[in-house]
Amino acid sequence: MNSRLAAISTGQTPEQIIELLEKGEIAPGEAFTRFCQLNKGVGLADDVDAQYRRKIEEIMGELDSLIGLDAVKKLVREIQAFVEIQKRRSQERLAAEPTVLHMVFRGNPGTGKTTVARILGAIFREMGVISKGHLVEVERADLVGEYIGHTARKTREQLRRALGGILFIDEAYSLARGNEKDFGKEAIDTLVKDMEDHKHDLILILAGYRNEMETFLQANPGLRSRFPIHIDFPDYSIGDLLAIADLMVQKRQYKLTPAAKEAITAQLRGKAAVQTVNFGNARVVRNLVEKAIRRQAVRLVRKKYVTRDELMLLEREDIEEE
Repeated sequence: MNSRLAAISTGQTPEQIIELLEKGEIAPGEAFTRFCQLNKGVGLADDVDAQYRRKIEEIMGELDSLIGLDAVKKLVREIQAFVEIQKRRSQERLAAEPTVLHMVFRGNPGTGKTTVARILGAIFREMGVISKGHLVEVERADLVGEYIGHTARKTREQLRRALGGILFIDEAYSLARGNEKDFGKEAIDTLVKDMEDHKHDLILILAGYRNEMETFLQANPGLRSRFPIHIDFPDYSIGDLLAIADLMVQKRQYKLTPAAKEAITAQLRGKAAVQTVNFGNARVVRNLVEKAIRRQAVRLVRKKYVTRDELMLLEREDIEEE
């Protein structure tokens, strides 16, 4: 039996269910399920369990649809399975491992970190680990203030926004930069205290470049123990980037001609040869696609009559540099 069904079977009154909903301790969907159980009895348990499993697999399907990231997908499935089994052990009154889910994401920009964080929020919401599952993405400027006392207030405001979901801190290592008078350390101290106070309904994810995050954690040994899950996001291969380009183009209702694909491949290989840092990410592809769409517009706007196919096709000349 999963966590939702275990909660349903506790025999709560309608007033208790409403109180839990108002406090944000259960999601609206879970409250609805509990009311259904009160009205119709536990005969719906199998249906609810089937719906729960379908929803989890639907979210996992979204994860699997991402291009590349095979090691990341495997680790996310391991985390989901671990959390599920620990809940089942608790329900059977067996010793369960603590499910501390604060994480560190290491990788270059544009390698899928934010997307995976959103998917994790949806998974943990369905599992009842967090009540809302939303993602609040912040950076140093959102947390660090300009005078004494300002930082703690700003940081707690972001924590309040993220309660029930995930607080995603991009370039988290920047909080440790500066001298002793820098307020970044105050933000870290506030995060550490409040994440403990709200450990049952808040997950923190620290994200940033691989080397900088490792240096950051070495300088703050207390943080490493509080963030036990580390996920590395590798740069995409040329093949992955081409697949991402195809997907981006299709979503915008465009098509690449074979010659245009060759031109994109040549550009990506050229960039990879001269740009060894921060190259293999989706932002490079997005910039290429958006520039190609603009250049196609300039090419077509001069024509008096334009067919539907012409409006959709991106040609080699739209990709190649002048």
